[in-house]
Amino acid sequence: MARQRRARHHPGGGMTTGPVPDGRLLVPLYVHPAVDPAAWRAVAAADPSRITAVVLNLADGPGETPDGVFSDAVEELRAAGLPLIGYTDTDYGRRPHAAVVADILTYRQRHGINGAYLDQVATHPGALAHYRRLATAARAAGCHTVVFGHGDHPDPGYAEVGLADLLVTFEGDWTAYRSMTQPLWTGRHAASRFCHLVYDVPADAAEDATALIAARRAGVGCAVPGAGDNPWCTLPYGLAAAELT
Repeated sequence: MARQRRARHHPGGGMTTGPVPDGRLLVPLYVHPAVDPAAWRAVAAADPSRITAVVLNLADGPGETPDGVFSDAVEELRAAGLPLIGYTDTDYGRRPHAAVVADILTYRQRHGINGAYLDQVATHPGALAHYRRLATAARAAGCHTVVFGHGDHPDPGYAEVGLADLLVTFEGDWTAYRSMTQPLWTGRHAASRFCHLVYDVPADAAEDATALIAARRAGVGCAVPGAGDNPWCTLPYGLAAAELT
């Protein structure tokens, strides 16, 4: 799934929030702090024990040049004790190894992240060697957590030990999520290895979405009300409205 990932200074509204479900959250924080500072404050106020990681994404990656406003906001998240991982696009294996690693190193240099979110990861077994090299390089660069953002269930080989710590095996809207089917091989692994990211979830379906994520043995998840090119500019339902104040 080709999806826009930007936290640049977009016009328009900021993040919204809603009911508070249970469960651990992966938070794609894809809105610039200058556009929606309240959203960043809400994430900073969250209980770190409930957050698996906050995904940083300045411009479909770390951006070409440093951004002082972004860096200052990241430091506030770090001071709050939140685990931070950096987003980089792998273009389903087409993006060169060196370019992906350069993004990871830039995140490490500018923001001291301790994990990498590799997005648009291929699902076919032919790309396994490429992603094994990327995971190895990320860990060598100091990343303790590696996330593969497949957006769909990949070949089971991607779940082998030594590749990703977390596989995003669903990313899509609420309608598609309700009709999703899971391959049997996922049952051979701990729920903590899987993450489901669901957008365009109506407020009155937030609890249902959270329950379904748990029922499908995804130990990590995120449900947001946002839709369109960048649904992740909306705050997850798992963060309370009280945390915005």
